[in-house]
Formats: sequence, C-alpha cells, structure tokens
Amino acid sequence: MSNFGAAKQMNNREKGAQKEEQVCAYLISEGVRITERNFRCRQGEIDIIGYDGEYLVFFEVKYRGNRSKGSAAEAVGSAKQRKICRVADYYRVVHRCTESTPIRFDVVAIDGDRLSWIRNAFYYVPR
Repeated sequence: MSNFGAAKQMNNREKGAQKEEQVCAYLISEGVRITERNFRCRQGEIDIIGYDGEYLVFFEVKYRGNRSKGSAAEAVGSAKQRKICRVADYYRVVHRCTESTPIRFDVVAIDGDRLSWIRNAFYYVPR
C-alpha cells in the first residue's frame, strides 16, 4: 500500500470514529443506554450495543459523504447482516443473555449531514 493509501485509510478510520461519536451522542439523547462500543470477536465487529427500552439493540453505523456509491443504509447488505447476527450470537452467549431478551438490529445511516436511525433495519439471520 502506498503512503497515499495508508493516509486515506487513516482518514477514513478517523472519520468513522468521529461519526460513531456523533451517533452515540444522538442515541444517548434519544434514551438509549449504550453498553458496548466496537465489540470485536473472531466473527467480526458490532459498532454499538445498547438498550432501547427493553430491547437489546445491535447498531451498525454507516456513513457516506455523498451518494456516488449509494446511500449509507444500502451498504448494510445481506452478507454484512449475517456477520452482525453471528457477532450478536457470540455477544449474547458471552453476556449470558436469556432467550427471552428481546433483540433488535438497527442501522444508523449518515448521508452527508443527514442522520437516520432505522429501527428493525433487518431481522435476525440464523447461521
């Protein structure tokens, strides 16, 4: 990778971290109790995990500066959804969540300066 590529990747990471901070502040202001950020395991990563009322919610944050590659929400395709569900399974085992704990998968999409919280963005995809 060239130095330009490394610098661009770092800028993307920094921008992503900045957007996740913005989303956390927004979710907290909406009453979400955040319990984890950037939860990682062998199966992958979930950006934000928290409680919205009784629901344990797994949040995926996507940002697009412009629509040249589609909307931010469109970036959470079926492969990404399956990966998030596998990580959520692992999280629930590690944290001893019961089968009766209601879960939800939400996407917080940021297109330019517009933030959209999409509740129930997708349903659980079993292995």
